[in-house]
Formats: sequence, structure tokens, C-alpha cells
Amino acid sequence: MTRRRSHLRLPRESLTQTLALVALLLLGAVGIAGPSGLLAWGENAKLLDQRQKELTKLTLERDRLKNRLSLLDPRHADPDLVGELLRSDLNVAHPDELVIPRR
Repeated sequence: MTRRRSHLRLPRESLTQTLALVALLLLGAVGIAGPSGLLAWGENAKLLDQRQKELTKLTLERDRLKNRLSLLDPRHADPDLVGELLRSDLNVAHPDELVIPRR
């Protein structure tokens, strides 16, 4: 009878060990090739560099627009900028100015 019990336990232990091995292999595969695994680190670092460059570019553009907005404040608008905008947007010119169209 002892012999039968050991034969009955062997397949259960073997199945448990096989399932544990499969689970470990899956976890290892996800750790290497998953979205936050070892292979994704290089791609994430490259994306981070791209995003930082884009952020720097957008920050400079935002600062330029803030400066332009402050120059157009109705309480104390910059006369040169107002004149430039009138000439470019409304096609307004002084009588003594010569307009040369761009090609």
C-alpha cells in the first residue's frame, strides 16, 4: 500500500513542480520582454530624451508667446509691435511707405 501512495503522490508533485516552473518561466519572460522589462529600458530612455527635448522646445515657445502677450497688453502696448501687426494682418500702410510683396 505504501507503494501505491507514493505513486499517487508522484504525479501530483510532478504536476505542481511543472506548474511552478511554467509560472517562473512566464514571470522571467515578462521581466525581460514585458512593457517594463529589460528590453524596454533602452526604448524608454530614448523616449525620455525625445520628450525632454520636446519639453524644452515647448517651454521656449511658451516663454516667447508670454513675452509677446505682455507686449500687447492694452494698458501699455508696445507701439512697434502694434504697428507691425497692423501692417501684416490688416494690410495697412502709411501713405509714405513703399510696400514690396514677397515672392
